Amino acid sequence: MQGTNTRNLFHLHITKIAIIAILAFFVSNNLEAQTSKGNYNFLEFQAKPYYFGITLGYNSSNFKVFHSSQFILNDSISSAKSVTGPGFNLGIVSNLKIGDYFDFRFLPTLSFAERNIGYSAPRDFRPAYNRKIESVFVELPFHIRYKSAPYNDIRLFMIAGVKYSFDVASDSRTRQADELVKIAPTDFAFEYGAGVQFFFPYFIFSPEIKVSHGISNILIFDNNLDQSNVIEKVLSRALTISLHFEG
Repeated sequence: MQGTNTRNLFHLHITKIAIIAILAFFVSNNLEAQTSKGNYNFLEFQAKPYYFGITLGYNSSNFKVFHSSQFILNDSISSAKSVTGPGFNLGIVSNLKIGDYFDFRFLPTLSFAERNIGYSAPRDFRPAYNRKIESVFVELPFHIRYKSAPYNDIRLFMIAGVKYSFDVASDSRTRQADELVKIAPTDFAFEYGAGVQFFFPYFIFSPEIKVSHGISNILIFDNNLDQSNVIEKVLSRALTISLHFEG
């Protein structure tokens, strides 16, 4: 279970993406595509079967923590919840055109992230403390992108796909982490989001907002550790705001 603030934060992010997605479909269904009669930048990029670029991004990451049946039986930990941390991304964009409205995208990325599990104890037992997990991920996302019909030199889009990630800075196998809750270095996630394409003469600028939901339990259970016993499952969560420069 997570705190109310974390749930509300992600519900707010998902609501924003839903609004952008609805706008994308509205534009697609109600605006006519531009034709070659106009001198528009998007026409040159539309003729390309593929193109590349770079992506820069800010991420906000945390966990979804599920308490185990041992949680209510222990007398040393009163809560275990996720604490959100900041990070940033740097990657490469590979875009393959599939018809006029769909793209297949591969975005290998180096992602720096900080996530925490906050523990608190009953009063007068000991102060609250965090298990800080600083990660450097090599991420391999595969996305399908749907684009609206172009209006002048602007297109709205939605994305969905999957991502594999590996934490090259994981401390899960170090002796120094023997007394700490351990998180697996590998993870799989489902991703979705939305954004806008702005077509310029020499490149495409695409701001994008994306949510990632981990689908595998990344907790490495340790029966000898109280902080691990009170947790049944840990899933990753992330919100990423990216700026793509493609062409």
